Amino acid sequence: MNVNPLNTRLWIRLVSLALIVVVALAACAPAATPTPAPSNTITDINWQWLSVKNKTTNTTTTVPNPENYTIIFRTDGTLTGKADCNSFNGTYSTASGFTITLGATTMAACGEASMDQQYLQLLGSVAAGGPDGAGGLALETAGGEQRMEFKNGGAAPK
Repeated sequence: MNVNPLNTRLWIRLVSLALIVVVALAACAPAATPTPAPSNTITDINWQWLSVKNKTTNTTTTVPNPENYTIIFRTDGTLTGKADCNSFNGTYSTASGFTITLGATTMAACGEASMDQQYLQLLGSVAAGGPDGAGGLALETAGGEQRMEFKNGGAAPK
């Protein structure tokens, strides 16, 4: 068997050139943006209240200014938030169900259109909750009678 050294060198050069082109093209291609995995945590997020649905009446009330009704759960079991023109703090537990214990709350009069009192009453009655599977948060009173929906308003200030 007679192998022509010229053909072998040409073949090696062509394969090397092809590999260099492939590597160069791969280096120039934009990196794939990883899709963030859904988060199962609710902590350190500025949750904004969107709506509340009443199971008995099958009615949903939409919150006109979600950014005015917030709640932030901290990893140490504490929470803070806004109820329109008022602010509050407290604690929460996920040990058996989901409970919220409101602490200090300012009591300014926010106006007739405010939902501050309803928001605080609902938060104090929460019996279950967690991520809704779509990037939001759902909190429910006993038996799911009232279901509060929240959107992720971004990372909470430290």
